[in-house]
Amino acid sequence: MSFDLKNIIRENVANMKAYSSARDEFQGATDDMVFLDANENPFENGVNRYPDPMQRTVKSELVKIKEVAQENIFLGNGSDEVIDLILRAFCEPKEDNIITLPPSYGMYDVSANLNNINIKEVPLKENFQPNVSKILETVDENTKVIFLCSPNNPSGNLFDYANVKAIVEGFNGLVVVDEAYIDFASEPSWVARLEKHPNLIVSQTMSKAYGMAGIRLGVCYASAEIIAVLNKIKPPYNVNELTQQKALERLLAYEDVQEEIEAVLVERDNLEIALKEVSFVEKIYPSDANFLLVKVDDATKRYNQLIEKGIVVRNRTTQLLCENTLRFTVGTIKENIALMKALRELQ
Repeated sequence: MSFDLKNIIRENVANMKAYSSARDEFQGATDDMVFLDANENPFENGVNRYPDPMQRTVKSELVKIKEVAQENIFLGNGSDEVIDLILRAFCEPKEDNIITLPPSYGMYDVSANLNNINIKEVPLKENFQPNVSKILETVDENTKVIFLCSPNNPSGNLFDYANVKAIVEGFNGLVVVDEAYIDFASEPSWVARLEKHPNLIVSQTMSKAYGMAGIRLGVCYASAEIIAVLNKIKPPYNVNELTQQKALERLLAYEDVQEEIEAVLVERDNLEIALKEVSFVEKIYPSDANFLLVKVDDATKRYNQLIEKGIVVRNRTTQLLCENTLRFTVGTIKENIALMKALRELQ
């Protein structure tokens, strides 16, 4: 299908003028320059100056790792800000709608409700794969965004390549592929396919594989045109200096991150093997994430029993297709041993 960003951007966003901060207007600083332009406190303490509003140093490392241009990268205050900005830029309140595929990440609905955007739900199939024909049938002239969480939360599985491709190519709006867990997956990211699909947005995070949940840094990859729109409407300094510093440190320790990912994958396999020996475990769903979705005899009962033993997992039993399921995050060897000891004591 023929995709044109001009056809889906909100008119007021297209016409608005972005705020220009002091650090937007002057770039190319050197150590000997005197800055008297931004009404900052002049006494140096490491964070008395405003951060780079475009996070260029952090993006320069992502360019090397992801093999994309800086103009294709947007950084947000967590992936939640990325989701919110996409909806605010392209969905007209009270008129437009998005499509979500429950069970899935709950913030798509929260952000849509906050922005007064209609939500159309097309449940996943029993195998937690998208119902492609139903999704495309549900699209109407006011559908602006389809959210695909892959690997999916809470099920943990990747969506089949053919399914995602069919949705991206069959829809004339934006398709957001949320890849928060992609670093643990067996298949490559959709970032490599951005040039082929101008309506594709790939959302990632430094909260999972990079172990940076506390700094709240979400990453968005898309066409330069889409990224320019998001930069236009974002708060001027949406990613603070401390976040940028910690993110850079972690990106420069890329090999350490890969070793941690490998350790998680080994522990994921060990945990799956051990869980099969638990009498009240009925099914363990395949996972391309750092967690396992597990069907048990009575999820609420087992959840409460684990709490009493000092172990917190996630009870997903109220979500569609997830009756009597618990979600176990893969921990350290010590944590996983503690979990299994607790589960065996419940038998």
